[in-house]
Amino acid sequence: MTADHRPISYQPTEGLTYDPSDPLYWDESALSKEVGRVFEVCHGCRMCFKYCDSFPTLFSFIDAADGDVRKVTLEQTAEVMNACFQCKLCEVQCPYTPRDGHEFQLDFPKLVHRWTAIQKKKDGFTLQDRVLGDPDLTGTFARASFGVANTMNRVGVHRWFMEKFLGVHRDKDLPDFASTTFEAWAAKEGRLLAEPAAEPVEAVLFQTCYVQNNEPEVGRDCIDVLDRNEVGVTCVKGLQCCGMPRWEHGDLDGVRAQAKHNLDRLMPFVEQGSKVLVINPTCSMMMRREYPELLEGPDRERAKVLSEAIADVSEYLWSLRKEERFNTDFKSTPGVAVAYHAPCHLRAQAVGFKGRDLLKKIPGVKPSTVMECCGHDGTYAMRVEGFEPSIRIGQKAFDGMADVQDSEVWATDCPLAAIQFKQHAGRKPMHPLSILSRAYKEDGFPHKVPSEDEE
Repeated sequence: MTADHRPISYQPTEGLTYDPSDPLYWDESALSKEVGRVFEVCHGCRMCFKYCDSFPTLFSFIDAADGDVRKVTLEQTAEVMNACFQCKLCEVQCPYTPRDGHEFQLDFPKLVHRWTAIQKKKDGFTLQDRVLGDPDLTGTFARASFGVANTMNRVGVHRWFMEKFLGVHRDKDLPDFASTTFEAWAAKEGRLLAEPAAEPVEAVLFQTCYVQNNEPEVGRDCIDVLDRNEVGVTCVKGLQCCGMPRWEHGDLDGVRAQAKHNLDRLMPFVEQGSKVLVINPTCSMMMRREYPELLEGPDRERAKVLSEAIADVSEYLWSLRKEERFNTDFKSTPGVAVAYHAPCHLRAQAVGFKGRDLLKKIPGVKPSTVMECCGHDGTYAMRVEGFEPSIRIGQKAFDGMADVQDSEVWATDCPLAAIQFKQHAGRKPMHPLSILSRAYKEDGFPHKVPSEDEE
């Protein structure tokens, strides 16, 4: 047997690193060794065949090459990598990960990030990368149009131009931009701080760029529920996007700039002992798991401290359930059957589905959980190359939610998943805390919660 036909070891090569601060991270020959090794491990395992097109595509290439991973071409490798949309479910499922302490140290999504970052460093960023990677800037321009942007997003000719020049699929439903931001509402309510007050607060809210620019009402619902549960919460002035849109396009410098900005604003509160409650699971995952690994120097050390203070907003509320202040005085109910979709990036954090569990506190509610990926995953479903696959990938989730009999209300912690369900399954799920906020009110839902006397 010649050297070219020796079996590829599953053990890490000398090219293994997931740390972009390591010079080895940017070495293409080192990356190539790891790509071959990881492809070989995945070829031998095949546990993740169902999550996205990366793995079926990879397996088809290897099978066509008589099982020889070395025959996978650079073009085929690019196709495999570009099919990954960073749902993270393969990392959740994989038994060989650094998180599990396995000797193979395999993290496919991080390998894809490394590959993408190197490609972008060589080729540069496209207009699509720039626009989709900065949702805050897009929101600012949209508000400056005084509603014209929302109207134009429904005009066929405009959508044709968006598809031609930005690569945004003409048929993708895009969220409206709010006329005023969540931060503007918080300032009006006297709940916005640029820096900590003398008296520490229990928690600050990281509203996320989507709530900030598109659905401020979700943030208002979260504040309402936290208030009703006597959580001392305030909002922080000047927060930016968590950076995931830029990182999925390989823009490490952009991610680090946004992360540093958010660290500068949040750390004074964290140093006083405040928790940081995050509405969108993608953002809590980014700040809890990715910041400490993507940043460098003093920012990395600050990110490690921040990560310990991060909690999904439902996760934190659930932690209070045995305290006297936990409020179960619900006046109305969404009904017995509620279809709950578990977001991929919540699963990646391994903190459980606390939004679903909170819904069980509403009298009579029995949520049914759907675990399949909805296929949206950041900007993937918006792009020309991702729109059709996202529908196919999400179909099991669409069907699963629709199969929950007699469910008048759907729920998910992910606002982008809600958009995907609305377009392709015909109903928009609510955030669990939006459901709680309504359930505290007598006119929140048509179904009333019987009083003790009525019972």
